Amino acid sequence: MTTAAIDRKLADRYGRSRPGSRRARWVVIGLVAAALFGYVAWTTWSSAAGSVDYDTTGFVVHDAHRVTVTFQVTADPDTAFACAVEARDEEHGVVGWRVIEYAAEPTRSRAFSEDIPTTAEATTGLATSCWIP
Repeated sequence: MTTAAIDRKLADRYGRSRPGSRRARWVVIGLVAAALFGYVAWTTWSSAAGSVDYDTTGFVVHDAHRVTVTFQVTADPDTAFACAVEARDEEHGVVGWRVIEYAAEPTRSRAFSEDIPTTAEATTGLATSCWIP
């Protein structure tokens, strides 16, 4: 029996790996890790590239039939978007809402003030979401 045959039998019996198999395992692990990193980076970039950020900056309750909501929107320049604006009562029920579409402009950040008709007296007004149609 040759030394190589004895080494193979011992490796099979006691679970030692062959010289090339450890390197191949690390190469495969490295490729899988690189592919996973690339996927996470791509999905993060692609979701952030077309996003619209919005912040409610204030509201004024005029009477039982109207609320004015002011908010700021940040989007990529020359991007049209739409926003949903709501008025809510004391119990957080929606008493008025509108969806407003805005045309594309060359600026990144814009401020808006929108009147929302209500069915009952509201206690707050806010922009609830903005998106690219």
